[in-house]
Amino acid sequence: MSERLSLHEVLRDYGTPLVTLGVKASEEECLKLRERLLSIRNLSEGKEQGYLEVSCSFYVDVHDIDRYLSGELPNLAEIYTFPEDVKSHKEE
Repeated sequence: MSERLSLHEVLRDYGTPLVTLGVKASEEECLKLRERLLSIRNLSEGKEQGYLEVSCSFYVDVHDIDRYLSGELPNLAEIYTFPEDVKSHKEE
């Protein structure tokens, strides 16, 4: 099961985010993703847990999907960005 930080915990541990991005999905998309994640657990006989990893490193697991679909969570995940996350890139 993934652990979500509340905004209060983020503020306490990391300071004020520059931007908060909320990850949302339709019910159909959630159910498709949930099915794929559960199949990993089932095929591994419970030895592995399926999760979605994106290059910015946030995780969505079955528990998060269930909580989102039940209305307990406002989104599937939140990504907090801070001023130090802003980088510059010089094109050549």
